[in-house]
Amino acid sequence: MAITPINGSALQGISRGLQGMRRSAAEIAHPAKDSVRALVELHQHAQHTSASVKVLQTADQVIGSLLDVKA
Repeated sequence: MAITPINGSALQGISRGLQGMRRSAAEIAHPAKDSVRALVELHQHAQHTSASVKVLQTADQVIGSLLDVKA
């Protein structure tokens, strides 16, 4: 199991979440497709992206705290 830097994981999560949101939005724009499923997936991708943003914010705060302690 590879260990990746937390910022990289968070940015990857944000990127994947936004890609998923784009796919879901494209499905919603085509009324012939299952728009209910696409709306649910859009919400899931939004939650995923939000969680990844919070991980990035927390990592930034931890790094800031470590720098404050070191200084």
